[in-house]
Amino acid sequence: MAVTKIHPIKSTLKKALDYIENPDKTDGKMLVSSFGCSYETADIEFEMLLAQAIQKGNNLAHHLIQSFAPGEATPEQAHEIGKRLADEVLQGKYPYVLTTHIDKGHVHNHIIFCAVDMVNCRKYVSNKQSYSFIRRTSDRLCREQGLSVVKPGQNRGQSYAEWDAQRRGRSWKAKLKIAIDAAIPQAKDFDDFLRLMERQGYEIKQGKFVSFRAPGQERFTRCKTLGEAYTEEAITERIQGRAIATRKPKARKGISLRIDIENSIKAQQSAGYTRWAKIHNLQQAAKTMNFLTEHGIDAYPDLESRVAEISAASEEAAAALKTAERRLGEMAVLIKNVTTYKQTRPVAVEYRRAADKARFRQEHESALILYKAAGRALRESGVTKLPDLAALKTEYARLSEEKERLYARYGEVKKELKEYGIIKQNVDGILRVTPRQQERKQEL
Repeated sequence: MAVTKIHPIKSTLKKALDYIENPDKTDGKMLVSSFGCSYETADIEFEMLLAQAIQKGNNLAHHLIQSFAPGEATPEQAHEIGKRLADEVLQGKYPYVLTTHIDKGHVHNHIIFCAVDMVNCRKYVSNKQSYSFIRRTSDRLCREQGLSVVKPGQNRGQSYAEWDAQRRGRSWKAKLKIAIDAAIPQAKDFDDFLRLMERQGYEIKQGKFVSFRAPGQERFTRCKTLGEAYTEEAITERIQGRAIATRKPKARKGISLRIDIENSIKAQQSAGYTRWAKIHNLQQAAKTMNFLTEHGIDAYPDLESRVAEISAASEEAAAALKTAERRLGEMAVLIKNVTTYKQTRPVAVEYRRAADKARFRQEHESALILYKAAGRALRESGVTKLPDLAALKTEYARLSEEKERLYARYGEVKKELKEYGIIKQNVDGILRVTPRQQERKQEL
C-alpha cells in the first residue's frame, strides 16, 4: 500500500530540492528523474515560471510524498509508480522532480512540482478535491501493481508513521478499536458500553463527540477518527444488532444480483434479512430481463458479442486519450522551452558582446544557464527553426478541447462497459453459467 500527503513549499525551494536529490538517499541519484526541467537546474527553471505567474501567492512549489509499506515494493517499482502518479495528477502541465528514497525502513517517493503550469502560467490549486484525486490515483496504481491499498473510510488522514505503528500493534487507535470491538458484544446499550470501556481502564470524555484515553496516553482519541464503524451512532447501532456490516446495501446506480450475506454472521442468522436479500435478487433479475429486452439481446452469444464490442471501443477510446495527453505534455514542454529561449536570448547576445565576460556571467549566471538548457532541449527534440509561440498556444488550446471530448467519450464507454459487465455477471449467476459451460458453448 502507499500513504500519500502533500504540502506547499513557500520558501527555500532549492534546499527542498537538494534534500530529495541527496545521493545517499537515492542510490547515488540513480533514483532521480524529472519532467519539463532538469533536476540539476529545477530551482531556477521553477523561478522563471513563477515570475510569469498570472495569479499571485506564496506557493513556489508543492511537495507530494508517497510512502510504501516495508518490503512491499522495490525501489524501481516505487519509482515507476511515482512517475505514473505525477504524470496522471499533473497531466503534463507542471514540471517536476521525482526521487525515490531508500535510506529508511520503507521505500518512499518525493515529488516536487512547480506551483505554476508551463503553458498558461496559472497556479496549481491544492484542496480536498485535488488531494482526493491524488489518493484515488495512487490507490489504483498500487492495485495495478498488486500492492495493497487503504480501504475507503479506513485510516483516513493517517500518516505513514501512524499506519506503521498500527501495523505493528503500537498505535493507541489500533488498541482502542480492539477494546471497542470487545466491549460491543457484551453491552446492553451505549451507557453499558461506556461502563465496559471504563473497566478496561479507559478514561472517557463526553461532549459533542465521545473520546477515550488509555492509561499512559497523552491525548484523548475521538471515536469518529477511528473510521465509519466507530462513530457514536455506528457503535449504538452495532450494540442494537444493526451493525454497519449488516445494513441493507444502499441503492446502486448499476444493476447487480450480488448480495453478500455471508460477510455478516448476523445477516446469516437473520431470517428477515435473508428474505429481504432474496426479494432484492428477484427484483434485480427482473431488471436484468428488462435490460436485455430493451437492448434487443435474445441469445447468450449476442450478449458476449456486445460486451466484446464495447470492450474494444473502451480500449480504443483509452488509447486515443493517452495519445492526446502525451502530445499535450510534449507541447507544454516545447512551449516552456521556446518561452525560456526567447526571454533569455537577449542576455546571451549581450554576453557575447561583453568585454568582461567573467563578470557578466557572474551577474547573469541563471539566465545564461537557462538559455543554454533551453537551446539544448529544443535541439534534442528536433527543433531547427524556432516555432511561433502564439501558434503553439493556439494548437495547445485546440488539443486540450479535443482531450476533454475524448475524456467524456471514454467515460461514457467505460460506464456502458461496466453496466454490460454486470448484466453478464447477473445472467451467468441466474443461469449458473460456469467457465466450462462457456467453453462448451463456444465449441458448439
